[in-house]
Amino acid sequence: MKLLAGPLQKATAAAASLTGKRFSMLVASSLVATTGVVAVGLSGSSGISPMEAAAARALLAEESAVVASAPAPAPAEPGPTSLPEASSSAGAASSGPLPSPAPAPEPAPAPEPEAPEPAPSEPEAPEPGPIQHVFVVSVASPGYDAAFGAASQMPYLAAELRPQGTLLTNYSLLDTAPLPNGIATIGGQPPTAATKSGCPTYEACLQEVETLTLPDQLAGARLNWHGYFEAMTDAEGKADNCVHPEPEAADVPTPDGYSSLLNPFVFFHSLLDLGDCDENDVPIDELAGDLRKTESTANFSYVSPNLCNAGFREKCPEGAPSGPAAADAFLAKVVPEILASPAYKKDGLLIVSFGAADPDPAAPPGDPKQVGALLLSPLLTPGATDAAPYTPYSVLRSIDELFDLEPLASAGGTKVRSFASAFTAGNGGD
Repeated sequence: MKLLAGPLQKATAAAASLTGKRFSMLVASSLVATTGVVAVGLSGSSGISPMEAAAARALLAEESAVVASAPAPAPAEPGPTSLPEASSSAGAASSGPLPSPAPAPEPAPAPEPEAPEPAPSEPEAPEPGPIQHVFVVSVASPGYDAAFGAASQMPYLAAELRPQGTLLTNYSLLDTAPLPNGIATIGGQPPTAATKSGCPTYEACLQEVETLTLPDQLAGARLNWHGYFEAMTDAEGKADNCVHPEPEAADVPTPDGYSSLLNPFVFFHSLLDLGDCDENDVPIDELAGDLRKTESTANFSYVSPNLCNAGFREKCPEGAPSGPAAADAFLAKVVPEILASPAYKKDGLLIVSFGAADPDPAAPPGDPKQVGALLLSPLLTPGATDAAPYTPYSVLRSIDELFDLEPLASAGGTKVRSFASAFTAGNGGD
């Protein structure tokens, strides 16, 4: 049943939020399928609101009543009762009064309609944890020393942000390419030859529909998510949602530097097929507006710049800052907006994560996957250091634990550590 829990929870959440494109995709479902979704909603582990539960029970009761109220077959009417014949002797007197006719049989009572079985009681929703808004900002690493060392090439990150948070000194990537780390961060799936090589075709890197993601888990728990991507536009150059190549095409960055390889959400059928990606994977211009109020800020927000501002070398217009200088400038613009938001101040966690590596070829040799990461939260002690080994699987596991969710796929490995213990009792890793 655990295998089905994620898809069923997601179906429940989808039934409770049918709007726009999601409605047009689901409206063709049969009454049987709809009733199944409602039944899942009433028995799901995440719970639904009292109003939704009442509406769902009414739907189930109405169907049962329709079946039960069908007229029962009418009993057969008894035939006329014959009287005994008189004596055949002429003039003979009858020996007594004629017998009374036999009483007609009682008609069979109509069957009582069966009352619908009571719906299962709603489970109590888990108590909210101390962190209810997680922000992940992903850029490319120039190398650990170039980012956090004494001669850092990212002065805003190293000199201004570092003292405010907890530095994960032993955070390592799974690969230097961006997509394997992005897919691991939101879905717990390991790198493949296709994702490491940048996907020869878009279809080669697509995950199967049954492969769930953190957004699927959040939807099942009635929480929300958003991905914000810089320069995400359609073929005509207009801002658009969930932009990705055609199935047989390879990724081609837009003139302004958007690349689907920096957007892991577009590689999961579970987010594409019911419209989750179209609804929640949006241009970065929407971030500032969403941050204005706690109610409009998603529980999980993933922020990625374009190739230039992510810090990839030789991806910027001529004369513009590139490499770590461009990534640092992007952080200096976006991070203060997040730190000033009501949601972050209330119960937020910001993870400044390196989702890829692009070190300076002239730098001293070292492990390019050893990149470090930074955690910031009002609930953390400023200036702390954590030397435990972490990876993108750790980011997913930690977020799952903070939202009281089961770790997905490789994030549930026995050797995957979690930093959620900084906010909650106990550490999920070894």
